[in-house]
Amino acid sequence: MRKTTRTLLGSLCAVVALMAATGAASARDAWQCVPFARMVSGIQLFGDAWTWWDGAPASRYERGDQPQLGAVLVLRKTRSLFHGHVAVVTNLIGPREILVTHANWGNGWAIPGVVYSGMRAVDDSPLNDWTAVRFWNAKAGAFGRIYPAYGFVYRQGTA
Repeated sequence: MRKTTRTLLGSLCAVVALMAATGAASARDAWQCVPFARMVSGIQLFGDAWTWWDGAPASRYERGDQPQLGAVLVLRKTRSLFHGHVAVVTNLIGPREILVTHANWGNGWAIPGVVYSGMRAVDDSPLNDWTAVRFWNAKAGAFGRIYPAYGFVYRQGTA
């Protein structure tokens, strides 16, 4: 395992453990996806989640259509995701399946602001380019609906 992978996973575990121990993911101190992704990934982008794709300066962050550990998956703005969404890649399962950790994700039944760690996400795009993504819905025991995505923003020096 590369040092950057160990560092990312160690940092992520420490952050999630700290939040659980302090109750930082409670409704009182609800996390939003953008500050959580920025803290965990180290990618210093700001603004609504959907703006991360065009807001990632090429001089600092490369973008692409292949998942990498520590990269941020950027979902497009839609009628139901009017701010878009971002999730940090924490494990590569296969070419079309990853695990992500993200905050404030849900489809009406979830508790706002909660951090979901190790959630399955699959590429459902016809061109295998991660432009259509489904997330695992534990309550339903199945993958949810398709969400449009831009792709991945990579941490500096990892693409």
